[in-house]
Amino acid sequence: MNTQLKRNNTSIYFLLLLVPLFWGGAFGAAKHVITEISPITAATLRFGTAGLILLIIVLLLSEWNLEVLKKRWLGLFFMAVTGIFSYNAFFFIALEYTSAINGSLIMATTPVFVTLGAVFFLKEAWNKRLGYGLFLSLIGVFLVIIKGSFQTLVSLSFNMGDLLFIVALFSWVIHGLIGKVVMKGISPLFTTTVTTLIGSIFLAIWSFIEGGWDDVSSMSSQSWIEMIYMIIFATVIAFFLWNKGIHQIGASKSSIYMNFVPINAMWIAILFYGSTITWQQLVGMFLVIIGVYIATFSNRLGKRNLRAD
Repeated sequence: MNTQLKRNNTSIYFLLLLVPLFWGGAFGAAKHVITEISPITAATLRFGTAGLILLIIVLLLSEWNLEVLKKRWLGLFFMAVTGIFSYNAFFFIALEYTSAINGSLIMATTPVFVTLGAVFFLKEAWNKRLGYGLFLSLIGVFLVIIKGSFQTLVSLSFNMGDLLFIVALFSWVIHGLIGKVVMKGISPLFTTTVTTLIGSIFLAIWSFIEGGWDDVSSMSSQSWIEMIYMIIFATVIAFFLWNKGIHQIGASKSSIYMNFVPINAMWIAILFYGSTITWQQLVGMFLVIIGVYIATFSNRLGKRNLRAD
């Protein structure tokens, strides 16, 4: 049984690589979709549909657990409000007021706050390897986002959109920390289903007040393809793997994988939208990869985490 646990913990490190891949692809897809429909309507369509798909899967696998829902409803409710509703609402709205560079720099600090929160509040293990890996990957993310031009960093100006991104940032941090506590003894699939359904209900209420559903019928074929991608890959699969990662290896090490999001968004933009890449961005990508490796692929860290769990 102990051997099986170690094998599962090892495999999740590789499965978590899919999360930033799918979320990186969703960045460009979402940017295009919200040019045709409102941000809140897009978020509702994405998470509402994903929630229904997850519910069907859970029912088919007989994983719906009413007793667990009754016992953990408050924690699951707050996971839904912070990670599905609040994070996505403020993230998409913020894009209307500020640049993607500003938003990316703010969201790039996520692993720092998640790690600090997990160490202080959840008593997760901390050591120099985790700190070094976190620092290297964060520097790499900055290089990728600013394209190696520190003038870009110096010339940044902050506005209301940046404040909304900060709200989104802390919503996601709180979501991850709550998840580590709530998901003890609960199936990650069940957790993902319940939180997605609850979060989409709040998004739906906002979207109906906003009144943006009339534009959905006139969405282009490209937007529908992008929406299907976001529903299946960036929501159903990615959120399940994210919750599974928090459940198995903890919030701090799982959060470091978010540093891959802007890297994946970058190469996808190069591949599909003709963007270019600088040598500074290549250096940044290398630093992120090394940083994540140092922070996660450590036998000593794995053993300490197994004892902690």
